[in-house]
Amino acid sequence: MRRVLRPRPERGLPVVEAALGEELRRLRARVPSLTGSVVAARDGLVLARDLATGDADAAAALTAAAMGVAVRMSDDAGHGALRELLVRGENGYVACYLAGSAAVLTVLAQARINVGRLHLESRVASGRIGRLVDAALREPPASLQLPYRQW
Repeated sequence: MRRVLRPRPERGLPVVEAALGEELRRLRARVPSLTGSVVAARDGLVLARDLATGDADAAAALTAAAMGVAVRMSDDAGHGALRELLVRGENGYVACYLAGSAAVLTVLAQARINVGRLHLESRVASGRIGRLVDAALREPPASLQLPYRQW
């Protein structure tokens, strides 16, 4: 199945990008232990970022790769469709949440974060982000068509 990320004609892609950025800023304000976040298309294309340091393109590409593996693991284990992925490292967390049908929210957090709060706030944010991105899936002008691959 091939889809393209499309802005709603009355809103336009810049408005959607601005709304995604604002949602990421609100998430960081609600969860102070976050060190950054990225919204990416499932194929690794960056849609929005809120990173103090680091490479959003690399984070998005790694998210796409990790989610691909996690989807396979969930399927093989018989646990159904993947919803989120949490990685705990020595110095913090990386969490990925599906956001609608076409995007993923990736958040980076310090080791001291309350993981329950991280999940609660990130799930709410990923729902909002998913609605914004899914609303942008409409027929665009040919110059705005971006490739999209379903996992």
